[in-house]
Amino acid sequence: MRPVGLVILAAGGSSRLGRPKQLVEYRGRSLLRHVAEAAVGSSCRPIVVVLGAQAAQLEAELRTLPIHVAENPQWARGMASSLRRGLETLEAIGGEIGAAVILLCDQPLVTARTIDALAEAWRTVGKRIIASEYAGVAGVPALFDRSLFPELLALEGEAGARRVIARHPDEVHRVPFPDGIVDIDTPQDCEQLAAHAREFTKGLVNSPAQAIRNRHKGRPT
Repeated sequence: MRPVGLVILAAGGSSRLGRPKQLVEYRGRSLLRHVAEAAVGSSCRPIVVVLGAQAAQLEAELRTLPIHVAENPQWARGMASSLRRGLETLEAIGGEIGAAVILLCDQPLVTARTIDALAEAWRTVGKRIIASEYAGVAGVPALFDRSLFPELLALEGEAGARRVIARHPDEVHRVPFPDGIVDIDTPQDCEQLAAHAREFTKGLVNSPAQAIRNRHKGRPT
């Protein structure tokens, strides 16, 4: 079966946070570096990271990693432009890839295993969309069969991959990823992330994800 490529969307300006979320520290490294390393540890190739705001500063976080950086000068027009830039780059360098995983840089609990579970499901279940399931919804990280690339490329403005997932409910296979509910958008999210790191270091929780999950219980999704 044809290989699976991967696109990391990391071009946003982090307006709600007030500083680049890509550089928020989590367990000794930036969120961008963490997600990029998870991607490199997966079976997906090639890997494209789309940068926009603060691109030069962020690119330094990716040094030494076997990835391709694509800069989106139109990042302020919305997520769709970054998704388009990433897919176009992936198609240009990836040859005959059969599918692509779309990944955001602000989900700190994504691992290589999370990503590989999507690719393995695509190879076995016969669905064109393999989406992560958390809080009762299907979202990213998500894998899209190559036949859906034209729809992804046609998105505009702030529309993202979830728009295509919603259009094809019968084509979606869901892979449980409860930790997907954890993302970083606000200063409060950063405080919770830092508190989790302290609790884990002190041995107050048994796994890297436990404290963050506990702190997110009851939050609106």
